[in-house]
Amino acid sequence: MNLAFTFLDWVVIAAYVLVLFAGGWLFMPRQTESTRDYFLAGNTVPAWLAAVSVLSATQSAATFLGGPDYGYNGDYSYLSTSIGSLLGAVIVAKVLIPRFYRSGLTTAYELLTQRYSVRATRWAGGMFLGGRVLAGGARVYLAAIAVSMVTTGAVGPGSIVMAAAALMIASFLFTFVGGLKSVLWNDLVQFVIYLGAAMAVLIFLRHSIPASNAQLIEGLAHAPGGVNKLRLFDFSMDLSKPFSMLAVVTGVTLLYVGNFGLDQDTTQRLLACPDARTGSRGLYLSVLAAVPVVAVFITIGLLLYVFYDRPDLMGGSTAATAKEFAGERVSVFMHYILTQVPSGLRGLVTIGVVAAAVATTNSALNAMSSVAVQDFYRPWREQRGGSSEDHYVRAGRIGMGLVGLAMFGTAILSYYWQHHSRMGLLEFALQVMVFSYAGLLGVYLTAIFTRRGSTNSVIAGLLGGFFVILLLQPGIARVIGLPPTLATLAFPFQLCIGTLATFLISAAPADRKAADMSFA
Repeated sequence: MNLAFTFLDWVVIAAYVLVLFAGGWLFMPRQTESTRDYFLAGNTVPAWLAAVSVLSATQSAATFLGGPDYGYNGDYSYLSTSIGSLLGAVIVAKVLIPRFYRSGLTTAYELLTQRYSVRATRWAGGMFLGGRVLAGGARVYLAAIAVSMVTTGAVGPGSIVMAAAALMIASFLFTFVGGLKSVLWNDLVQFVIYLGAAMAVLIFLRHSIPASNAQLIEGLAHAPGGVNKLRLFDFSMDLSKPFSMLAVVTGVTLLYVGNFGLDQDTTQRLLACPDARTGSRGLYLSVLAAVPVVAVFITIGLLLYVFYDRPDLMGGSTAATAKEFAGERVSVFMHYILTQVPSGLRGLVTIGVVAAAVATTNSALNAMSSVAVQDFYRPWREQRGGSSEDHYVRAGRIGMGLVGLAMFGTAILSYYWQHHSRMGLLEFALQVMVFSYAGLLGVYLTAIFTRRGSTNSVIAGLLGGFFVILLLQPGIARVIGLPPTLATLAFPFQLCIGTLATFLISAAPADRKAADMSFA
């Protein structure tokens, strides 16, 4: 039986809205004089705040809902992706961040102007915009499902549209005026709420299980069927498994290099620090802090497994689970929220999902707007005489409105995409990012570590990487007759293949311009 959303839950929601407005007013800079102030917070961001903001931006509603679902169905092996995250952070901190600071860049893609041409930068920026619209829209969709289920008791295209619209409006309002500085402080507030909600559920759930800690550890380590649900490392060589160690040290590492160093959504925070050393320190702190945060969500999933599937640890009986809600396939965490979480806590969990979505979305809006203005509009405008800094700040605000509409449309599209793919929430959110990262990674490998390539080969490589990933999607791979191994390839290995294809295409011609330049 689904529990109704009560007055107390709405009080919690109202308090959250008041906190948002108060925080937005308190942290909003009273004057934004330049695009560097608006998009990079005037390069005044300390390492700890950059770390919290990076963590808040990367821990989306997919983690909030998908982490418990992964723990329920699997084990702790998703935590091993922290190894790939750390490897990716080291590469970005040692290779990319120092180069970006030396060049005085506002976006990561401006480096390609120095290496090739403005046209190459625009294509890379366009690839980011397209990929981030897809990934951001998918994350908004995942949060909209939860908000719709919990608050209205209905789920479908209509309710998803309403929930997604509410999330987009909230995200837009808190980045529109103050730019990145507002986003950074808002991220801190959202992260505290997000983590606090998860911890409250974890504590409540643990108290619902009569078994002792020792009994839980023993029961999870020796689950029925000889399964060890406490396993941290998956050494399988199965290429269909997205979080095996083989996947972690290859495709997952590449994924994090792309996320930290080539995705303006994250890179923007690192470039907002006073210098490269501070930005690198912020990156390392975010990677380390992510480990216990992700562990909380997976632990919730393991406890849900005990709550629903282990009568021997529940005193002889367990609660019933359901696979669907109003015809919608539902994760076990959502089912628990809908049927077991008491009044008040249900409202807190709801704002936890909203906080995750808002923190991710407002950062994406500002990042995409910075690329649209700095890499596209500003060069075009300056060819025609230029304008004042205030003009470009206003353009950035308009740009946020446009990319917000695009993300909203993608959120609706994701409703049908995820239904067709039937992927888990975590895998779906990460899979979407691969489309743009493959091209960007291959191009930057060419630009930084070789003296080859040209503007035309870079463009061809970006397009080639995108289409390789598209052809590797299971539905398309089966239709065109790819071998079964390729048709079931997990997204980290898809990313490896797409990156390699992009690199080979981009590096095909020699680059005359690089003859007098050293980027290696």
